[in-house]
Amino acid sequence: MIDTRPVLVVTNLDDPTTDLVIEEMHGRGVPVVRFDSGDFPSTLSVTATVTRTGIAGTLTTPSRTADLTRIRSLYYRRPSGFAFPHLDDQTARFAITQARYGLGGVLAALPGCFYVNHPHRIGDAEFKPSGLAAAAEAGFRIPPTLITSAPDAARAFVRRHAPVIYKPLSTPLYRVGGVSCTVKVADVAADEIEQGVAGTAHLFQQRVDKVADVRVTVIGRQVFCVRIGSDLLDWRIDYSRLTYDVVQPPDGITEALFGYLNHFGLVFGAFDFAVDRDGRWWFLECNPSGQWAWLEPETGLPMVSAMADLLERKPR
Repeated sequence: MIDTRPVLVVTNLDDPTTDLVIEEMHGRGVPVVRFDSGDFPSTLSVTATVTRTGIAGTLTTPSRTADLTRIRSLYYRRPSGFAFPHLDDQTARFAITQARYGLGGVLAALPGCFYVNHPHRIGDAEFKPSGLAAAAEAGFRIPPTLITSAPDAARAFVRRHAPVIYKPLSTPLYRVGGVSCTVKVADVAADEIEQGVAGTAHLFQQRVDKVADVRVTVIGRQVFCVRIGSDLLDWRIDYSRLTYDVVQPPDGITEALFGYLNHFGLVFGAFDFAVDRDGRWWFLECNPSGQWAWLEPETGLPMVSAMADLLERKPR
């Protein structure tokens, strides 16, 4: 019997990773409804009721209407935020809150839906201190790390654990000269830490003396490990200088990966590790909405197919 239930894909307009997955699902005859939650309410509408069996109703885009009781799975990527530019600031804040808890609450409670990943679980896993604590509990090797708003504590940590890097706890965009920029990971010395550190929370971490990085992408029960060669502190700043090799994880890593994901209730994760001169893997972070599709043409790993299998709920 053919499964006609659709897959919902929630992401922004410019998402080439999702484009590849949707193309794969179209080739399999899997119905897909794609939208950006930021399109609400201009070109996206929802009508939902709460019944004894859960949420019921419809979600409508310019080209599709989805029955909320028949959603096969939901692929939650990186939707844009709600925006109401035609409203004054106070009214817009109210409208954004209602949209988040209204539409967002409906999407988070679809009956029988399989989430990749559930938006609430993504939110939990995006807190770096929580992620590092969960990684240590799962059995990963963690560099010495400090989260603080105290300048003296930061200076003492840097002196004790040098070399130390500063890492943003999240990645908000700054606009410099009209260009969107992010705060970069960078080395920091004790005499560079000023009293301004007291203004908010900061993360400092001992820099691993690494020879390579590894990106591990877990899609369902499949694990894809790619060693990334470069001479960069943060390989994401220049992809043209990278080399790629498929590798096998050391003993204990696979079990720790699934221990970490189970802790947060995730079925997908993009893990980053630094490999030191002794071949040891050091956990840096796990992004529950991370990029991964660029690795397939570089390595031949069947990652798009694996994600389509997961969303199709195809047994393995």
